[in-house]
Amino acid sequence: MDNSGEAASNDPAALGELSAADAARLNDAKKQISEELGKVIVGQQDVIDEIMIGLFSRGHVLLEGVPGLAKTLMISTLARTMDLAFSRIQFTPDLMPADVTGTEIIEEDRSSGHRAFRFMEGPLFANIILADEINRTPPKTQASLLEAMQERQVTVGRTRHPLPTPFFVLATQNPIEQEGTYPLPEAQQDRFMFKVFVEYPSFDEEFEVARRTTGTETGDVQAVLNADEIIRLQDLVRRVPVSDHVVRYALSLVRQTRVGDDGVPDFVNDLVGWGAGPRAVQFLILGGKARALLEGRFHVSIDDIQHLAKPVLRHRMVVNFAAESDGVTSDNVIDRIVAATPTTEDELSRDARFQKIFAS
Repeated sequence: MDNSGEAASNDPAALGELSAADAARLNDAKKQISEELGKVIVGQQDVIDEIMIGLFSRGHVLLEGVPGLAKTLMISTLARTMDLAFSRIQFTPDLMPADVTGTEIIEEDRSSGHRAFRFMEGPLFANIILADEINRTPPKTQASLLEAMQERQVTVGRTRHPLPTPFFVLATQNPIEQEGTYPLPEAQQDRFMFKVFVEYPSFDEEFEVARRTTGTETGDVQAVLNADEIIRLQDLVRRVPVSDHVVRYALSLVRQTRVGDDGVPDFVNDLVGWGAGPRAVQFLILGGKARALLEGRFHVSIDDIQHLAKPVLRHRMVVNFAAESDGVTSDNVIDRIVAATPTTEDELSRDARFQKIFAS
């Protein structure tokens, strides 16, 4: 693939104050975390990579998959590889917002008899939050979590309580049960950087799962990173350069999802009910920066954007009834958009359809 127009330098000097040792640290961290996770988790490398990209991009991740695919185990094990406070919230239909955020209680000073309100922190006050089966709790409780994800603080009464840094939410949901569940609205899903599908393992992977989990073998997972290191690596991701061509390419993918706009392909107008907003472009570029460093590169490529198109866009665009009735998914539409978008700068700028998109 010709990715001309990208930041050509693979030299750490091109990153200014960013040193080769700093950049290598993220690549080393990925390898060490993957090695530690491999002691417990079999396969699912793409899912693990996307979770790590989300973490180092300061994003949140929604995982969807049927029961028994080790979603919860994967997240709890990831937390063990980092010296961070971890909290698991099991969402249920009777869970209230205060059960998640915390509440004010009346506390009495036994020496003076004076009573005062004191805020008791909820399980949300941790660095890594596992929001297990988020679609099992009512919208009011979902909203309390989603507000914290966006604002990174909790408001109780008139008092704002900042959440710890780093703060990373990994939510899971089960797609096969609808009775007694509260699916996240599309507008609420937009707060998640990625929506990741956890698929069934291959035969060899499932064989290894069966062998490990029915014996006495246990994985001793060691911490790889602490909070200060993670914050520094998150800052490192922001300093990765990205060329104007790669930004235009990301914009081209996102703007082609918006039904009725100039330059949008006919198949999008026929199949899509609602397209992706500006957050999609931001997360494509941030995710591309994180993916580049995790792979030991110092520039964002077109391949990075293409690789992240599905997890970034699949929950930000809604296919219409006609598409659903034909079994067409948002992933199918994304594949067609990627295939219809030129990758080189010259082709992209000369294409009459994209000239309309750039002028809109």
